[in-house]
Formats: sequence, C-alpha cells, structure tokens
Amino acid sequence: MQAVSFIPTDATRAPSSPMMTSRSLRIINHLRLVALECRSASRVDLDHACALLLADPADAQMRHAETLMRGFRQAVSRRPVFYRPGTVDLSFDEVWLGRLFEAIERKDDDSFRFLIQSRVPRWTQRNLAFLTRSISEQFHKT
Repeated sequence: MQAVSFIPTDATRAPSSPMMTSRSLRIINHLRLVALECRSASRVDLDHACALLLADPADAQMRHAETLMRGFRQAVSRRPVFYRPGTVDLSFDEVWLGRLFEAIERKDDDSFRFLIQSRVPRWTQRNLAFLTRSISEQFHKT
C-alpha cells in the first residue's frame, strides 16, 4: 500500500495556496522529491527509525527527510497528500508542514507545539518534532 498520495498538476485545485516563505517552499519541494523516490518503500515506525537516526547521523538530511516521508502517515493517522515536485499549489499536509518549518525558523515554540499537538498523536509528537527540526536545521546550513 502506498504511503503517500500524489496528485497530478491538473487535478482539482484549491481556491488559493497560502503564502509561505521561499525557504519553506524549498523544503516542501525537497520533501516532495523524497516522497516520490520512496513511495514504493514500506512504511516505517517513527520511534524505531528516529532511534536509528540518532545512533548514526551520517547523511542526515536525506535520511531524516526519507524517514519523515515514510512515517508521516503514522504520525497523522491518514494518507497524506503531496503534490508533484514543482507544483505551485499546496496540499493541506504540505501547508501544515510548511507552517511547522516557519515556526522553527521564527523560533516560535508555542506555534510549533500547537501545530504538532493539534494533529499528531501524543506518542509520536516527539519523533515528528525531532525530524522536522532536523530537516529545518539541515536547510538552514545550505
């Protein structure tokens, strides 16, 4: 079963995409590419995968992004929707992740916590926070 749904560019469009920083859009586009590459891979348990990432930080940017995309469905309890790379429109899942990255960039821990707690079960909130913060940090370096 596919972990991520991809919507073609010509699909029904949302009325308008919310404004997002160019940095957040770059991260979302990167995650779209990663999701496309690992869509046939099996889902991953976020708890186990994050423990492995902490033990071996080599190639962190790609591994954290891949872990997030493979385990995102577990974190949000339903099939996430990601558009194809380069698509201008944003899905609800992409906007939500973009807001997380923007809260990290602004160092707005209250908004970050609110976003995660509003959508992610308590038992996986720490793992999702770890992955999004790690990905954001990697993009801050580039």
